[in-house]
Amino acid sequence: MAAAGLQLRTLRRLCRVLLFLSQFYILSGGGSLNLEQSQPLAQSIKDPGPTRTFTVVPRAAESTDIPPYVMKCPSNGLCSRLPADCVECKTNFSCVYGKPATFDCTVKPSVTCVDQDFRSQKNFIMNMTCRFCWQLPESDYECSNSTSCMTVSCPRQRYTANCTVRDHVHCLGNRTFPKMLYCNWTGGYKWSTALALSITLGGFGADRFYLGQWREGLGKLFSFGGLGIWTLIDVLLIGVGYVGPADGSLYI
Repeated sequence: MAAAGLQLRTLRRLCRVLLFLSQFYILSGGGSLNLEQSQPLAQSIKDPGPTRTFTVVPRAAESTDIPPYVMKCPSNGLCSRLPADCVECKTNFSCVYGKPATFDCTVKPSVTCVDQDFRSQKNFIMNMTCRFCWQLPESDYECSNSTSCMTVSCPRQRYTANCTVRDHVHCLGNRTFPKMLYCNWTGGYKWSTALALSITLGGFGADRFYLGQWREGLGKLFSFGGLGIWTLIDVLLIGVGYVGPADGSLYI
């Protein structure tokens, strides 16, 4: 029992000595080093510093669209034979109306053509007649039709049409222009059929019914062709083309 008590007292003294040494180490500066080392770390955590923002700019997609005029331009053909939509020409202000003139032209982008020696060419000289597009003959442009005007009338009616020059024709100014044209549309009525009905069955109003004039047709039917007088008059009027379809169209 005495030996055990002695060992216990020795262990307590050893623990006190270790505790004293650890406190002395901390007070002598060992702990301050750790404290100084921990302060920058704590500061770095609290103050992360200025942040950098990176903006990702999307790269512009390369355009692969083909211009619509390219579909009209033959590849590797003669530059002088390209359609007007494929070239750009400078106006020659010294040209005389109706006379041949030369114009300096440039091929549009995405269009390839060659000269007489089959060499690639961008700038060339084109020969054409000096005149504006609206001065071209009717065979060189196409115009819109109107079905809302009367073709059989006195005087003849006109309408405003939008005309476009054909691709192979070269001219000065705008290639699309308005123009006043006579009404010339047709609804499918034949002049020969109307005249035949007027001669054979005109007394029953068959000619008027065929032309879509049902009121006059009923009048001729119930009056027996106006006792023949109305029938003879209609034969003459249809024969000279004065009486036409009710919708105002032309005969075929």
